[in-house]
Amino acid sequence: MPAMIAVIKARLEDAETLTEVQRRTFDDDSRRFGGMSGGGPVPHATVGSGGPPGYDSVDWTLWAMKTGIYYKILAGDRIIGGVILFDMHKRHFNLGRIFIDPDWQDQGIGSQALQFIEKTFPFVKRWSLDTPERAVRNHHFYKKLGYVKVGEEVPEGVDIRLFLYEKRIP
Repeated sequence: MPAMIAVIKARLEDAETLTEVQRRTFDDDSRRFGGMSGGGPVPHATVGSGGPPGYDSVDWTLWAMKTGIYYKILAGDRIIGGVILFDMHKRHFNLGRIFIDPDWQDQGIGSQALQFIEKTFPFVKRWSLDTPERAVRNHHFYKKLGYVKVGEEVPEGVDIRLFLYEKRIP
């Protein structure tokens, strides 16, 4: 049975906890699926040197809260994850990041969170995201939720290939 969660707007005072959950999540991914750890306060939502840029930076988290639409995922009153969205305009949102604490993964929480997001923004007809080629588990997750791979790219100055996914809502 999936865990009971709540998805609510993050507040600035949540930044340190959300950064810690991101650090745990992406460091765990790097250990399990190959890659490097480390990030930095890079203000965009693609993948950098292991974890996404800024995943371990409170400054980046605060930037994302001010620039995007940032939700926290709660189990009871404990923050166990987050979702960051960017409005690309013309009914297109980018799923900049979703992360679930490693201790809470494989319980359907990510699926519940993204279903909530889609219901919260019914006017969005195009969802896009990128994820590292090596993150095979992510590919399965996004495909299960109706995302389709639409391309690949290697960001300048980075030694990682990103797979680009989209989900179109009729």
